[in-house]
Amino acid sequence: MSQTARGARRIAFFGGSFDPPHLGHLTVARAARTALGLDTVLFAPVGAQPLKPEGPTASFADRLAMTRLAVAGEPGFCVSLADAPKPSGAPNFTLETLQQLRGELGRECALFCLMGADSFFGLRRWRRAAEIPFVAPLIVASRPGEKMDSLKAALPEGLTMEAAVGGEREISGVALREFVLRDGAGGCAPLYVLPELDVEISASEIRLRMEAEARAGAAGPLDEALLPEAVAAYARGRELYR
Repeated sequence: MSQTARGARRIAFFGGSFDPPHLGHLTVARAARTALGLDTVLFAPVGAQPLKPEGPTASFADRLAMTRLAVAGEPGFCVSLADAPKPSGAPNFTLETLQQLRGELGRECALFCLMGADSFFGLRRWRRAAEIPFVAPLIVASRPGEKMDSLKAALPEGLTMEAAVGGEREISGVALREFVLRDGAGGCAPLYVLPELDVEISASEIRLRMEAEARAGAAGPLDEALLPEAVAAYARGRELYR
C-alpha cells in the first residue's frame, strides 16, 4: 500500500485503465475528496480488465508512470498497485481488489469505491457486482440532470435503492446526493452521487487525437484542455498513441 494511504481514515479506491489519465479523472477525484472528506484517493491502474479482453493501448508500466505524473502535487492523491497485473495473467476483479484492500486497511478505516458514470452504468456486467457496495460504498460521478430511475435501472440484480433522509446537500460548492442500497438479505449500504459533474473527456478520443497529430507531425492544443501537461509530454515522448 502507498505510504500516503497509511494512517488515513477515509480512503477511496479509484480504478481504471488510465490510458491515459486525464483531467476528467482528476475532476471527479477532487469533487469526491471535497464532498466526502476523503483523506486519500487511490488511483489504481488496472492490470487486465475482464470486460476489455483486447487490453489497453499503453503498457501497465507506462500507464502507471502517467498516473503518477497526473496526481503529483495533488493533496491526498496517490497511486496504488492494488490492481496491478497478476503473475498468473488472470483478470483483475474489482470485488476481489476491494476485499484485499479492506483486509489491509482494517475496519477502523472507511473505504469507498469511486467511479465515473460510464462505469456505474455498466456495473451490471461486473463480477458479483451486487456485493461491491457492501465492501466499499460507491461514490458515483453522475451526469447533470440524471434521474433516480435511471440510477435504479443500472443497479445490479437483487439491489434496491431509495433516497436517504436529508440526502441532498452541498459541501464546499460540491453537490452531493445520498441514497440507501438494500439487498435481499437485509443488508444496507450508502450510495453517494456527485450529480453535477459534466466531464465529457474520453480517453479513447484523446488517443485518437494524439494518433492524428502524430501523423500530421504537429502537436495540437490537447494538453491544457484534456491532459495534465506532464502526462501529454510523457505520452508524446514515448510515442504511446500513434
